[in-house]
Amino acid sequence: MASLREIKHRMSSVQATMQITRTMEMISTAKIRRALAAAEEAGPYKDAIKLMLANVASAERDIDQPLLREHAKEKSVLFVLIASDRGLAGGFNVMPEREVFRKMKELEARGVECSLITCGTKPTDFFNYRGIKPVMSFVGISDAPTMDEADRIASYAMDGYRQETIDRIMVYYSHAKNRMEQVPVVEQLLPLRAEDLMLPNAPRNPEALESVGSVAHSEFAFDPSPSEVLGYLIPAYIRTVIYHALLDSTAAEHGARRRAMQSATDNAQQVITNLGRTYNRVRQGSITTELTEIIGGASALEDN
Repeated sequence: MASLREIKHRMSSVQATMQITRTMEMISTAKIRRALAAAEEAGPYKDAIKLMLANVASAERDIDQPLLREHAKEKSVLFVLIASDRGLAGGFNVMPEREVFRKMKELEARGVECSLITCGTKPTDFFNYRGIKPVMSFVGISDAPTMDEADRIASYAMDGYRQETIDRIMVYYSHAKNRMEQVPVVEQLLPLRAEDLMLPNAPRNPEALESVGSVAHSEFAFDPSPSEVLGYLIPAYIRTVIYHALLDSTAAEHGARRRAMQSATDNAQQVITNLGRTYNRVRQGSITTELTEIIGGASALEDN
């Protein structure tokens, strides 16, 4: 059994760790409020521009837009993975990293070329370690993303899709449902389908898609044509979706770290409690042993 000194040293070590985890929990609690507010403020603009796209797309059935046109054969897929620069957030980074890696290997086995854009130090290191070099990587931005990163990602994705060097773009990130719960999100960024834009509000189902054809929007008149209007709206929508995903991921990261640090703090407190009981038991045993030795020594002296 460990000595009293060893147990006391371990208790001090766990207490120091608990102070760190409790401080990190408090920091994440403060940051998540601002991050959630930023994501919520960007949400209405994203919904509004998508609704506008829906109205324009439904006004004309034959729209000639490269970003709405599905390629004949899928030869190349671009993955955009948004995660974190730091760890200590439970499975926040690990789960999407493994899912994207699995999906890439699955597509490559079918002969589809895969490329990757990473946002965050953790996913960048994860794929570099496995010999997969991202075509673009952004580090040091997960705590405070800006529109500049969204513009660069969107420009690369749209240029590749227009030139047909990329046939599909998928975005993986975590949505902050609230301060405690994070939900993984997989969203197809391109190609945009006109029938999807006609139904901007989820959930979409086959029955709802079948009813799209009966919706008429004859009250709308466009100048210039709907196709030209979409040429301006679609890039703005793509940038907005990516920027909102970056903001949403930031809020989810702080929520995940808060939960992980709270769990670590609770576990540390339980370890300290158990060590305290062990310390008292060892100390009591030590005192009992000393008393026994003293009584035994006194009895020996009396016998002499």
